[in-house]
Amino acid sequence: MAEITHVLWFEELGNSDVPRVGGKNASLGEMIRSLSTQGISVPDGFATTADAYREFLEVNGLDEKIRIRLDDYHAGKKSLHKTGVSIRRLFGQASLSAGLESAVREAYRTLSERTGREDTDVAVRSSATAEDLPDASFAGQQESFLNVSGEEELLDSVKRCYASLFTDRAISYREEKGFDHMSVALSVGVQEMVRSDLGCSGVMFSIDTETGFPRAVLINGAWGLGENVVQGAVNPDEFRVFKPLLDDTSLVPIVEKTLGAKEKKMVYARGGSKTTKNINTPKEDRRRFVLEDKEVLTLSRWAVAIEEHYGMPMDMEWAKDGETGELKIVQARPETVQSRRDMGSIRSYSLDQRGEVLAEGLSVGDAVATGMALLLKSPDDIEQFEDGAVLVTEMTDPDWAPIMKRAAAIVTEHGGRTSHAAIVSRELGIPAVVGAEGAMDKIPQGRQITVSCAEGERGYVYDKKLDFRVEELDLSNIPDTKTRIMMNIASPAAAYHWWRLPAKGIGLARMEFVINDVIKAHPMALINIDAVEDEADKRRLRELTRFYDDPAEYFVDQLALGLGKIASSQYPEPVIVRMSDFKTNEYAQLVGGRQFEPEEANPMIGFRGASRYYSPKYAAGFALECLAIRRVRERMGLTNVAVMIPFCRTLEEADRVLTELARNGLVRGKDGLEVLVMAEIPSNVILAEEFAERFDGFSIGSNDLTQLVLGVDRDSGELAPIFDERNEAVKKMIAQLIQVARRKGVKVGICGQAPSDHPEFAAFLVEQGIDSISLNPDSVLLTQRRIAKTEEEMASG
Repeated sequence: MAEITHVLWFEELGNSDVPRVGGKNASLGEMIRSLSTQGISVPDGFATTADAYREFLEVNGLDEKIRIRLDDYHAGKKSLHKTGVSIRRLFGQASLSAGLESAVREAYRTLSERTGREDTDVAVRSSATAEDLPDASFAGQQESFLNVSGEEELLDSVKRCYASLFTDRAISYREEKGFDHMSVALSVGVQEMVRSDLGCSGVMFSIDTETGFPRAVLINGAWGLGENVVQGAVNPDEFRVFKPLLDDTSLVPIVEKTLGAKEKKMVYARGGSKTTKNINTPKEDRRRFVLEDKEVLTLSRWAVAIEEHYGMPMDMEWAKDGETGELKIVQARPETVQSRRDMGSIRSYSLDQRGEVLAEGLSVGDAVATGMALLLKSPDDIEQFEDGAVLVTEMTDPDWAPIMKRAAAIVTEHGGRTSHAAIVSRELGIPAVVGAEGAMDKIPQGRQITVSCAEGERGYVYDKKLDFRVEELDLSNIPDTKTRIMMNIASPAAAYHWWRLPAKGIGLARMEFVINDVIKAHPMALINIDAVEDEADKRRLRELTRFYDDPAEYFVDQLALGLGKIASSQYPEPVIVRMSDFKTNEYAQLVGGRQFEPEEANPMIGFRGASRYYSPKYAAGFALECLAIRRVRERMGLTNVAVMIPFCRTLEEADRVLTELARNGLVRGKDGLEVLVMAEIPSNVILAEEFAERFDGFSIGSNDLTQLVLGVDRDSGELAPIFDERNEAVKKMIAQLIQVARRKGVKVGICGQAPSDHPEFAAFLVEQGIDSISLNPDSVLLTQRRIAKTEEEMASG
């Protein structure tokens, strides 16, 4: 046998060495060699070679023995399980070659000298030679061993890694992908352990895993070693960071922070055969984020650098050493789902019905599926599963793959967006709800259920089989228009879902939806919880704000994050945020809200919009809204955010609101801040010239304008046939406003429902010379084509 190289150090390796050491180890070497100068830290280590594995097979005469067992499996003489057990037993009985054993011992001693620790702790990971290629991801198919210490334990782990090339799941995976079992070799990576058992660790993607939005970094993390996050054994913390603003170190472009339960943490085990164990996470650790903002930003900058170096979106694992506080990247591989998704269309799902919610968690994907719930505790119960059923279980790992491929949807009690269940469901293109606490108790065995991931970041499991629709939106051949096409967006999740539409900004971001769906509490109640009279509301308020020293900061922080995510989806295109526009009866429904809101006979034309902002009854709440806007613009750096004032009745009211904005640090024109006004009251049109001198533009609210021009309660079923934005009186008002705005040189757009519902109304607006039309996302493509046709007809005479 020709002399072979048994071991190579990571710093000797690069991307071209995949055939020698597999994708995982080649990538570690590539980062150490090419990215350490950018401050990216990767733990030291070495890898056994594919040649060393092949030598191991040869000296032990295993090739023929393995082939015989695989032939028996293919002939139906032996089951997959018995075949795997038999082959792995061969590995267990075999011995490492003298050359390989000597090389591993020597490299391990050198690594211990480099780390300054005798018998240093190492992670021993398998790296198949076809692993982590964009078209053949073997991730999770082979074994890894953590907290391995001492030469004998290391040598045993190397052999166990070799054997894991023939786990049942690995054999099944290669069969499905058409890989020759004997052409795949295995390299073993031996890497200095990061003491994340004393710190934290997790997974990071340089692309948004749910929507494919390419300008966000997604980070998941939990206390302890990273296996719990990878396997989905815990509900981790989650962070999203907007990549384009990371270069400015004065900014903090974190647009999402979600505290996970982090129920367990994996730590070192001492004594016995196991090297790691899970313990309950202390309560005080569960209540705090695993990373500080500056660490989130550091990891995000590393993600960007790694992505740029590899030239593709990346999936990375990170760890923080609890002894030194250092952050490390311990793995990096290509992201293989969103980056390969068809970008030519968007499939949009929507429920036609609603039912009882049995369980909820994080949504994975954006689809809806129905089927019979089958609750399984173990993948050993595979014979109980039926094709097209919904798999409900505690968590999944690669052993579940054969069942998951047959499922219509997946529901797990534990796990985050980077868990095994989430990753596999994305690859399979099926919806999954992960981190659905108590799902095994709440969902009856055999019940027909609906799994919906089409409603934002939360996924829901509904009782019974509900009707839903699927619409395919074609993104090809979208014509350009002179009229700016924008979107109306309510939730942060929706903003990321629709990022691929050819819209140029958001004409209406509804602040009240973030308040209602995320914050859930009345700002005045948060400012003074002690003054809240209802004891149940007071308890709920304290529960909502339990992680904040100042309850009012909870409102500002959550509002800023929600608005920041919406703004980042379109940056640098304008995003117009309408300040809160609840009616009093809607404000009263917020936690703690009843005592702060008057009862009104007609809230639709009552204490709403601008009149609240300077009123002593709400001015302090408005100040919190302003502080959130400032945080988005100044701290996150999303200066594309403009402010819009709703229901501004008089010029005097306009002046008072502008004064209030300035008092709270939002000065029109300062740092490019634009302040617009809704045109939804006849006075806005009649006094358009005077309003134009105070604001940077108008946004027509066609629903309220129609209501007030025609004197029709838009909520009245009896009068519904009369309510029509296309009425000549309404159209004359709108035409008049557009003419004044153009004459005064201020912007004029529309964010009402009419252009989405009525194509001829959109054509009318274009003919009048409107600057922008903001539409519901699902009507953008159709309306844009119609507007382009109208513009073409106008140009041709």
